[in-house]
Amino acid sequence: MKIVRTDMELETPFVDQTLREKGHDLVLLPDGVSEKILMKEMEDCEILLMCYTPITKKIIDSAKRLKAIVKYGVGIDAIDIPAANAQGIVVVNIPEYAEETVAEGAFAMLIALTKKLPVLQKQMNSKAWVWPSREWLGLDIAEKTLGIIGCGKIGSSMARMAGLGFRAKVIGYDPSKSREELTQKGIEKYDDLLEMIRECDFISVHAVLNKETKHLIGAKEFAVMKKNTIIINSARGALIDEMALVDALEKKLIAGAGLDVYSQEPLNNMDHPLKKLYEMDNVILLPHLTFYTHEAMHRLELETMERITEVMENRPVTIKSKDPRLQNQPQVKL
Repeated sequence: MKIVRTDMELETPFVDQTLREKGHDLVLLPDGVSEKILMKEMEDCEILLMCYTPITKKIIDSAKRLKAIVKYGVGIDAIDIPAANAQGIVVVNIPEYAEETVAEGAFAMLIALTKKLPVLQKQMNSKAWVWPSREWLGLDIAEKTLGIIGCGKIGSSMARMAGLGFRAKVIGYDPSKSREELTQKGIEKYDDLLEMIRECDFISVHAVLNKETKHLIGAKEFAVMKKNTIIINSARGALIDEMALVDALEKKLIAGAGLDVYSQEPLNNMDHPLKKLYEMDNVILLPHLTFYTHEAMHRLELETMERITEVMENRPVTIKSKDPRLQNQPQVKL
């Protein structure tokens, strides 16, 4: 088979080596590959492996032999799934490989911001020592209120770490979960997002991005937050109105932000709309890598090969995601 893998900068040595050892023609393409080049490679491609590269209708329509699009990751927003399904192409992701991992990354950002570690490290690097003064006073997590937006597996892991691990009060907003479900996870359910946000000292965003959740947090939400609120986003950049976030930080409406995801990636400090964030001592910027650990990548590669093998053997592809966009698709080419 000819197999194309985009986003080659995210190394998957086990997948690549296994496919080549089995005699398949594996084509690796870089992040930012043009639509024209990808369309050309897709003409005789049977399996597409992708992570970040947008897979448009034009690309899908050019792929006359394509059987499956395998997202080696979680988010599927970059794929035109209706266009794929119209051609009988199944789309599958790997949703479970980094649930604990991403929650750990989100919690690490929260700890760092509450203890003012970024600015203290900067002071230590420039001055070698820092004496106690009020500007360096941090916050305890214990007995504070953490609000979880999106209480799936990652959000629930974050809740467990904060509640059982640090004695925080955990509240949550997730219209898809019942009060009983959240109670079992140690989360007090709120039905009104604004009402929940008013109560929070910290907010961690773990929702799925779709038409209903885009800019779920914007100027209206920032306006009701406490002055000491720290917001963490390790889910999807567009869940937050990012320009409203910049404005809230500049006006000191909130105390800080930890971000691992952005609507426009990669981030840069030259001409990106969010370049002001690089200048802020109360902001942590990560390069979309909270998922990136030895263990998580091992799980990702193993499961990616499982899905590829199902396609190659003409077996039904296992869909572990609960996203209806994936659950409701036909698998007619397999």
